[in-house]
Amino acid sequence: MDRIAALYEAFTGRDIDAVVAHLAPDVDWPDAMRGTRVVGADAVRAYWLGQWEAVDLQVTPRRVRELPDGRVEVLVEQVVRDSDGDLLSHAFVLHTYTLDGPLVRRMDVGDPET
Repeated sequence: MDRIAALYEAFTGRDIDAVVAHLAPDVDWPDAMRGTRVVGADAVRAYWLGQWEAVDLQVTPRRVRELPDGRVEVLVEQVVRDSDGDLLSHAFVLHTYTLDGPLVRRMDVGDPET
């Protein structure tokens, strides 16, 4: 669970090198804004650098638990603001991580109500 906390800490600090250090080279990551996925650590790097230019996204983990199949589920509070600081959305979402040893192999985003 420490590695998940470190991932969120890196994300909150906008430390893209530290974020990518937690990812498998062929990580499969959601592009929630477009409803597609990006594959590979370099693609995730480019995705987040682009997102951080467009919006201010704050995610605060509220609950972390290991699922019976070994995946890790994180309930996060997500606040999205535009470049002027205006609130675009405030929601709770589920982040589910599939790990390969210490690295994230896949991340999925879901609705905590389903």
